[in-house]
Amino acid sequence: MSHGITDTQRVLTLADLEQGDLSFAQTSLAVLGHPIAHSLSPQMHNGALAALAKEAPQLADWRYYAIDVPPADLPRALRLLRKRGFLGLNLTIPHKVLALAHVAEIDPAARVIGAVNTLRRLGGANDDQPAHAGGDQCDSLGDGWQGFNTDGYGLAAAVRETLGLDLSGQPVILLGAGGAARGAAVECLAQGCPSLWIANRTAANLETLLSELAPLADKSRRGEKNRLHGFSPARVPDDLPAHALVINATSAGLRESDPMPIDLPALPRPAGVYDMIYNPPETPLLHRARKLGLPRANGLSMLVHQGAKALEIWSGIAASRIAPLMQKSLTP
Repeated sequence: MSHGITDTQRVLTLADLEQGDLSFAQTSLAVLGHPIAHSLSPQMHNGALAALAKEAPQLADWRYYAIDVPPADLPRALRLLRKRGFLGLNLTIPHKVLALAHVAEIDPAARVIGAVNTLRRLGGANDDQPAHAGGDQCDSLGDGWQGFNTDGYGLAAAVRETLGLDLSGQPVILLGAGGAARGAAVECLAQGCPSLWIANRTAANLETLLSELAPLADKSRRGEKNRLHGFSPARVPDDLPAHALVINATSAGLRESDPMPIDLPALPRPAGVYDMIYNPPETPLLHRARKLGLPRANGLSMLVHQGAKALEIWSGIAASRIAPLMQKSLTP
């Protein structure tokens, strides 16, 4: 006898996927992470899907789940979810980079970033289905997923919505040199920001990122030279641009005891401060920005817009239509 999974707020595990007597929605989606219980993705996706189904009945049986997958189990999870007929997946920490080796095809934009956060099943339920043309193919074709990265889109849309700033016309001071910072840097350069200044405490990590970004920085839309710069947050350069957008792509601020990622008053007055962290809603950096009277926003809007773009990839419905519905589903 088959038992359907109707509680989309329940965190599932690989053991659940391996149970043959459990059934899922006709069109199933999920977010994979470790840990994952904190994720807002099921709430905002299922809320948007319920709203969309009122005008698009074909979405009435779409459901979005959260699945806790330790990093070592990611390849097995991708195979299981494909066999289970899942249409699409979101990936969060620690899977965005790990998944690159386990997807059949990677969207060229995601290849540049070096991480994927959205997967779409290729072809039918057969693991032998060949990869589609049009993207970069990987050596491991068995899992039959196509990888995308919607984080850059989410950042650009969020900054525009919450701060009224456009990355294409804004100098940017980016804090961090990890995976989130890399994605943000690629988007800033692709959008044509006039200059990008990256601050990071670990010099080796900063130099690695600057070297990887150099070819992109040379491809300026307006022919600007020397767009890319790096510095230590402990030694703020005298020639930082005024009215820059400050973006925090570090984890500093997740805990109250975390140090500030940079001393805001030491910078020329920014045009705005965007912190990718959304929980807590006000990090120490945003608290300082508020005290300084600066425009500011947390990362909840980025979460919404990257999620809306992912649902667009799976459903074909425009992200601009989906995002307000996701935002509404997260509003108390």
